[in-house]
Amino acid sequence: MTHESIRIIRDEHSALAAMLQSLRMMVKRGPGNEPEHFFDVLRAMLFYIDEFPERLHHTKETELLFPPVAARSPHVREVIERLEKDHAHGESTVREIQHLLLAWELIGESRRAEFEETVNRYLDFYLEHMRLEETVVIPEAQKVLTEQDWKALDEAFATNCDPLTGKYPRDPAYDRLFTRIVMQAPAPIGLGEA
Repeated sequence: MTHESIRIIRDEHSALAAMLQSLRMMVKRGPGNEPEHFFDVLRAMLFYIDEFPERLHHTKETELLFPPVAARSPHVREVIERLEKDHAHGESTVREIQHLLLAWELIGESRRAEFEETVNRYLDFYLEHMRLEETVVIPEAQKVLTEQDWKALDEAFATNCDPLTGKYPRDPAYDRLFTRIVMQAPAPIGLGEA
């Protein structure tokens, strides 16, 4: 049986992975003849990463999923500690990348290489982070968590409602962000030019 929280975690990971790959494609493509459009889309993507995964998704994993798994499965404790450290530094890393993007936009090409290196390192790190959650923590959780644990997880994750998963109605407060990303970002996350 797949619990609702696992389905939501996987849906959110899929949406985030698509966003990360689109971000990588945008950075590789560069601003071209439309720098305003380029920087606008990247800012929106980074805001999404900061707003949804960093503040909602990670908090629930750290507070509700990781502790009981670590307590009942000491052999995965080291991986969970690594993932918790990742979560603790994630928000500041996204803010650093947002600052580097602004520096590139305002100061120019002399700041491009530092942004590209930092964002690509972050993208690789984040994809590996999600891989560890899905290949180590979730399978272990399925072995050791109780029905009571799953009930709490299912209830908590059901409130996330990440609009980029395509499974929830868009929150009017985030509608502009969602529209900007989808209409301007390249496939697979958006409808913009690839």
